[in-house]
Amino acid sequence: MPYPEPLVAPMREELTRLGVEELKTAEDVDRALAAAQEGTTLAVVNSVCGCAAANARPAVALARRAEPQPDRYVTVFAGQDLEATARLRSYLAGIPPSSPSMFLLKDGDPVFALERRHIEGRSAGAIAQDLVAAFAKYCGPDAAEPAGAPERPEVGAQPDARGDLPPTFRSIL
Repeated sequence: MPYPEPLVAPMREELTRLGVEELKTAEDVDRALAAAQEGTTLAVVNSVCGCAAANARPAVALARRAEPQPDRYVTVFAGQDLEATARLRSYLAGIPPSSPSMFLLKDGDPVFALERRHIEGRSAGAIAQDLVAAFAKYCGPDAAEPAGAPERPEVGAQPDARGDLPPTFRSIL
């Protein structure tokens, strides 16, 4: 069951006011990914998760200030636009579903992935730096060609004060 729209509307707006195209249906995703077969696209899986998405959305805003930029930005909302989110994930074979998450696609193929584990517990500035580095590598006239599996940032191990807790709890310690 999707989240209530009044709950997610402000979170949607954080990205759409930046010019990020919202994809609400599977057909929207198919159309956007067809256009993504040429050039670069940042696909954002938005989320209500306060411990990760609260910094993911501002990271997109910060990264939009850098050059070069992807040719297009798109977003789906996990937990709200269920079919659109599932369809986007179907284009990302081999990448486990997580939200929030971000994927830079070049000519339709994912070349960089920021999964929840790369976002949670990090500042918007640190997340934006990862995006800007990926943009510098894969966007613009001197862009690198994809070389296999999507790159992911090297994120240092977070301190774990309690070894008996799973890693997903580290951000709340």
